[in-house]
Amino acid sequence: MHSMPLVRRCCLVLLLMLGFGVCMAGSFSAATAAPLLQQGKKTLFQRVVSHPGAALLAEPKAEGAVVRKSVVPFTVMYVYERKDGWIQVGASTAQPEGWMEAAKATDWNQSLTLLFTPRTGRDPVLFFKTEAGLNELCAAPDMEKRLDALEAQAATLRQSKQPAPESMPILASEPADAQGAVSEKRFYLMPILDMKDPFDGVKFLRVASIDPGNANKDGKNGPPKTGIALVIDTTISMKPYIDQSLNVVRKIYDEIEKGHMADNVGFAVVAFRSSTKAVPGLEYNTEVVSDFATAKNRKGLEEKLAKVQEAKVSSHDFNEDSLAGVYKAVEALNWGDYSTRLILLITDAGPLKSGDKYASVNMGPSEVNDFARQKGIWISALHIKSPSGSANHAYAEESYRALSKLSGNQSNYQVISAPTPAKGAEQFGKVAQIMGSRMVDMVKNTAEGKVMTKPKDEKAKAATPEEQAASMAATLGYAMQLEYLGRVRDNAAPSVVNSWIADMDLSQLAKSRQTPSVEVAVLLTKNQLNDLSTQLKTIIDNAERTKKTDARDFFQGVLSASTRMARDPNMPTQGKNLAELGVLSEFLDGLPYKSDVMLLREEDWYRMSVGEQTAFINRLKSRLARYEEYDRDRASWESFGQSNPGDWVYRVPLSMLP
Repeated sequence: MHSMPLVRRCCLVLLLMLGFGVCMAGSFSAATAAPLLQQGKKTLFQRVVSHPGAALLAEPKAEGAVVRKSVVPFTVMYVYERKDGWIQVGASTAQPEGWMEAAKATDWNQSLTLLFTPRTGRDPVLFFKTEAGLNELCAAPDMEKRLDALEAQAATLRQSKQPAPESMPILASEPADAQGAVSEKRFYLMPILDMKDPFDGVKFLRVASIDPGNANKDGKNGPPKTGIALVIDTTISMKPYIDQSLNVVRKIYDEIEKGHMADNVGFAVVAFRSSTKAVPGLEYNTEVVSDFATAKNRKGLEEKLAKVQEAKVSSHDFNEDSLAGVYKAVEALNWGDYSTRLILLITDAGPLKSGDKYASVNMGPSEVNDFARQKGIWISALHIKSPSGSANHAYAEESYRALSKLSGNQSNYQVISAPTPAKGAEQFGKVAQIMGSRMVDMVKNTAEGKVMTKPKDEKAKAATPEEQAASMAATLGYAMQLEYLGRVRDNAAPSVVNSWIADMDLSQLAKSRQTPSVEVAVLLTKNQLNDLSTQLKTIIDNAERTKKTDARDFFQGVLSASTRMARDPNMPTQGKNLAELGVLSEFLDGLPYKSDVMLLREEDWYRMSVGEQTAFINRLKSRLARYEEYDRDRASWESFGQSNPGDWVYRVPLSMLP
């Protein structure tokens, strides 16, 4: 098995050891009792996950009066007292509700949870009864053969919908391909209860799998409909690609009509340039050329797209405001009628850098990707590489791979080679049509009840651009179909109290390859997110102030503005980083990822060049902008019955922490 980068390995190891809760002590009103604090913490409470069969009693004894005969399995509760094998618990931090047998719950002090990665070629996750069973499989020389047998058992288990027999090493599995993926509209939790590191680059995780049962009440399932938004760079040099986009749209509309799916696929077009404040002659920064139009009303979109022209003047920078174009497509287009959603970005330049004062979106490529995926939108980037932009190619590619990232090292990124405008436009036309046609195939198969064939994971070493596009589109179409089926059927995550999974796809491990099957997220409350945002603003403000004035009081400014920190005003700051000085929220204490913020020491800040200080500030601004979008995303906050919005929680990917 190949090795995993050390940072990621250490990250997960230490995260699992930290044990931090999700509610701050300041989030409850004046009450007669408060939950128990975690050992060594001042603001983080002890929590447990209830097991099936758990009950709440008025006293810590079996003959006590029944308060609640049956607690909903897998409820997350706060611990108020521990006594003789019993725990006093409550669903909120306001007051306890009763006593529960300690054996009927599992401690879960950390607010780490797992999310299934997109099904872009990986197999369903298997949940094993014991660590030994999972270890035996991964250590076996005939792992592929054994895995085939286990997957057959998993299929039988899914069909029977009965508990796994004693002889079977697995408890449950993620839904099979024919069923679709777990619905992304259901708020499920997979708290991490324990971790082992038996093989290089692979983690065995002991998890519960919790589905509170909150189905998608507002989703529109119905017949499958796919929305494809073209986000087109319309600056100087892009005329051949604008014209070719019209040809591609016409051909795909023709294909749709021949397949009798005139109402199943819609196109939209968003154009972008760059700042009109910097260059008024650009006319617009972003513009919706046409909202979604199906083949039934294609004429209007085609006429509008035919009128799109390239800019007559140059932008202030070689990079263009492509992230603003993507953001506009996510926010301004009417996606509501479309169950599968794709943005196709077409550009020959990188996005404006976050430090550019004319950039209209504060989020960076990774944050915009997370923003779009949270709304069920996939992003594919077609990057036109022309000789005139050679100095920009590496930066643009890095940015667009981040913007179109799926999971692991997978991205929906495609290079369009353009040694001449004519050759570039020709290749773009072929690639774009292949991708559009594959989306049409996906819609047609889904409408006919056919599950697409899982793409082969072996890639041709010398694939042509057309073959690469076909492979990328097949992988994307497969994942989009499974996502759609999961939403239609409202597929729930498996419900298990205690099981073991691998953090990498087992079928890929059997071939000595590593493909993540899950990713780590942190459950944050609104109070915590607001607190984190406030502290980041403080750091940004003081960093910008001292960068401009060359003042050597950056840390003192941050510390004095940190209202949540009780500290000795004479405490020396030399040699201490911000986390050690108590600036950041306690729930972030000790997070082992490479955090520029938490590890920053006063002397490090003053050793940085102005350029490095600016890059540091811009990274924080990008994160802060994403937190503002989290706060606005009402549909994805889960209340768990809490009336106080400050206690509602959001699954924030670990990669989005500062």
